[in-house]
Amino acid sequence: MADEKHIDPATGTELKGHEWDGIRELDTPLPRWWLWTFYATILFAIAYTIAYPAWPMIHSATQGMLGWSSRGALDKELTTREAQVAPIRKAIAETLIEALPGQPQLMQAAVEGGRAAFRVHCVQCHGSGAAGSKGYPNLNDDDWLWGGNLATIEKTIFDGVRNPDHAATRMSQMPAFGRDQLLTEPQVDDVVAYVRTISRQDRPGAAAQRGARLFADNCAVCHGPTGHGSRELGAPNLTDGIWLYGGDPDTIRETVWNSRQGVMPRWGDKLDSATVRMLAAYVHSLGGGEAAPVVATAEEVRDGGK
Repeated sequence: MADEKHIDPATGTELKGHEWDGIRELDTPLPRWWLWTFYATILFAIAYTIAYPAWPMIHSATQGMLGWSSRGALDKELTTREAQVAPIRKAIAETLIEALPGQPQLMQAAVEGGRAAFRVHCVQCHGSGAAGSKGYPNLNDDDWLWGGNLATIEKTIFDGVRNPDHAATRMSQMPAFGRDQLLTEPQVDDVVAYVRTISRQDRPGAAAQRGARLFADNCAVCHGPTGHGSRELGAPNLTDGIWLYGGDPDTIRETVWNSRQGVMPRWGDKLDSATVRMLAAYVHSLGGGEAAPVVATAEEVRDGGK
């Protein structure tokens, strides 16, 4: 008969009725504990979809009877965290940046806060390790265009570099000596030869001697007579081995010919004062930060600076 059951004599379990190369399959029932677990997961899934957002709709999803959402949970967590750090941020905002080193705990909090802000706002240009890249300065060394003490770094971050809509921005304008026909092509080559000489990359030669005169007439007003630069003007030191765009002849020639007009955003209109201050503290802590300049008092000036 077609519905006749076939029982395996060794196990007493019903057979499925088919056979593969002499092998017959047992119709072994699932363990009862497994079945109950399976049914429980079905019930849990139904309860979950009722309690929590689950079913996608055309423009949103079902909200769930508990009204929970991952966005709401995150907002609650962020609000709690903001409340915890608010007193610290307030203290940092109300403390002059020059006074932060005198309060080690507050300074450390500022550095850590700046480290987090740097990862969000600054790594895109300066890199995760703040080592920079071509056109973006390395913040780990002690070579600074505008100055490397806490207050100076804070101002650079706050006001940015070459933001034409902001009067207090850092501004330096190097002429495009070749493009604007201030120097001829051979004269530009001579200036490049001189810069390569004072940066100790090439030996002095006739081109460098001609370039020295051109440098004195056209470049020394910003870079100084010896090429050591000027922080007041944002003119780089040309005598060391640190180059923002590169120190090879072709790159220097491109710089002299067309000039460079790199821009850094002014973060003062994007971030609150506490965050800007924390960023300055973090950048200062990277290794190249300098002490604040010593300002002579009126009495010291009258006494000849003694």
